[in-house]
Amino acid sequence: MCGIYGYVGSRPPAASPEALLARMGGVLEHRGPDDFGHYVGRGVGLGMRRLSIIDVAGGHQPIANEDETVWLVLNGEIYNFQSLRRELEAKGHRFRTRTDTEVIVHLYEEEGLDFFRRLRGMFGLALWDAKRERLVLGRDRIGEKPLYIRREPGRLLFASEMKSILQLGDVPRRLNLTALEEYLALGYVPAPLSLIEGIEKLLPGHYLVAEQGRTEDREYWDVPIAAPEDRSEEEWVERVRAKLLETVKMQLVSDVPLGAFLSGGIDSSTIVAAMAKMTDRPVKTYSIGYEGEHSYYNELPYAKIVAQAFGTDHHEIVVRPEVSELLPKLVWHLDEPVADSACLTTYLVSKLARESVTVILSGVGGDELFGGYRRYLGNSFMKYYKLLPGPLRKKWLPALLARVPQDRHSSWKDYARYAAAFVKSAELDPAARYMGYVTVFAPHVQHDLLKNKLSGNSDGADSAAAALQDYFRRAAHADSLNRIIYADLKTSLADDLLALTDRMSMAASIECRAPLVDFELIDLASRMPSSLKVRGFAMKYLLKKAVAPWLPREILARKKRGFGAPVGAWLKKDLQSIVGDLLSEEQVRRRGLFHWPAIQCLIADHSAERRDYTDQLLALVMLELWCRIYLDGNDWKTAPALPAEHISVR
Repeated sequence: MCGIYGYVGSRPPAASPEALLARMGGVLEHRGPDDFGHYVGRGVGLGMRRLSIIDVAGGHQPIANEDETVWLVLNGEIYNFQSLRRELEAKGHRFRTRTDTEVIVHLYEEEGLDFFRRLRGMFGLALWDAKRERLVLGRDRIGEKPLYIRREPGRLLFASEMKSILQLGDVPRRLNLTALEEYLALGYVPAPLSLIEGIEKLLPGHYLVAEQGRTEDREYWDVPIAAPEDRSEEEWVERVRAKLLETVKMQLVSDVPLGAFLSGGIDSSTIVAAMAKMTDRPVKTYSIGYEGEHSYYNELPYAKIVAQAFGTDHHEIVVRPEVSELLPKLVWHLDEPVADSACLTTYLVSKLARESVTVILSGVGGDELFGGYRRYLGNSFMKYYKLLPGPLRKKWLPALLARVPQDRHSSWKDYARYAAAFVKSAELDPAARYMGYVTVFAPHVQHDLLKNKLSGNSDGADSAAAALQDYFRRAAHADSLNRIIYADLKTSLADDLLALTDRMSMAASIECRAPLVDFELIDLASRMPSSLKVRGFAMKYLLKKAVAPWLPREILARKKRGFGAPVGAWLKKDLQSIVGDLLSEEQVRRRGLFHWPAIQCLIADHSAERRDYTDQLLALVMLELWCRIYLDGNDWKTAPALPAEHISVR
């Protein structure tokens, strides 16, 4: 696990190549505190910071081929490197190290750019072919590892994190207004956009070739949109169970200690169960929870049930609202704001785990593959909703729900929130209905919120969630549920969940692996009928059957609970001072992006529980912090002085 960075082009850097690479790598030290290395050639510079995982002593990067005409820096892990190595050695290739990185160098020699199709893992990489004067940048299929790019006349810059590219003093810090609209719509910035104009994210499953002054992006993999296979339920259970064990086993390869995040949900519990089958030592597990009035979010009791069932070496952390002091630091690590409280929990549990392990396995991705979100139940609810008389559906029910308190921190108020979201978009087509569930600021709300037209649309918000709409169109021939899942895998999984998982684990200098987004498992799930993912109101129907022999009954039967923090409740009380500073009338007018009355209404309605605006307010708070750090150029340490952190660890 590393951070990579560099440049290529005929335009010489303002500083010496080594000085430039040192600056770019200096801000990525958290991604690789163990080692660093540079390669400088004619018109090219490659750099890396290394977190040593495989071949700790001999895996120094950059790594070259036998005659040093091909050089590589890699961020990530290649899980099938051992079988690839045996194949390449049989063809005469000589290896100097035991690391997975060196396999790619020889695979490129053997297969050219087709080598991407042979890799099974997570990665962002940069390969320099000195003979052809060709730079190849690539990213893994689903987007576990990041790669930012800036294309300029005569120069191409790249790095694992955007802040590395911004170390070049001549890179302007201008807000990308199109990306801002997407952020307001989705709560994250979808690739290839970034919030800094002129900097882009390489799309998952793509590689870029820079050669002879030109750049070309190519797609080598996409999430399959396949016709469902006609197999019995028992066959699907066996296939899913076998593939789960295979992917977890592959990702246990490490020369350093590893463990697992454990929330007590189906996905993380499945990972722990599979790990326990493959090791004769107790699995190290790490959980996070809350006490007192925020116990609604507390998952520690469920995590303990799993830990006891498998005899794990279990560790816990209990979080209190004062942890919000971390927000400026986390925004700096995130590179771009994310309206997802999971960034807090992921960072804190990563920090806890780093005290005893260097690699951690996560259950992220299981909801997208196997149908685990409540928003996937829309079609099931529609069957009954349509039985209601028209006036009740269109007039009386919306009016009633508008009067019911909404808050995600209590069970019945949370159901009221979901019901209001469903009724609001129930009369729309399935794609539009789903867009209504996941949109943070709907187009008409953006119109009221934004002070000026941004990217040139007629009302400043017509392109809301354009990325999501595009992926819905690409999967138009799939059934309703698999169409939604395809769009989620291409957007929210890659650019929200996997992005924050990477940044927050790397902020703690720990490698996080996600077996459930292995591309072979994705391929298998894509061929599964929708009825085996969501059956009636039962989510993850097939997955639960597959892992039922492994998990305690309480875990299989528990209700869905997201991996986040009670930020909505904190915003009403403990974090009022933060909102008062970051979203004050004076600050909003000074920033010049939004109408203050619109924000004032959001704050008032959320505080009074007329609406749950947790996502909206968190999006605005994170955005303002990001602007102060990335646009205004402030150090995160000089961001607003927030309350002291109080975390108890046990």
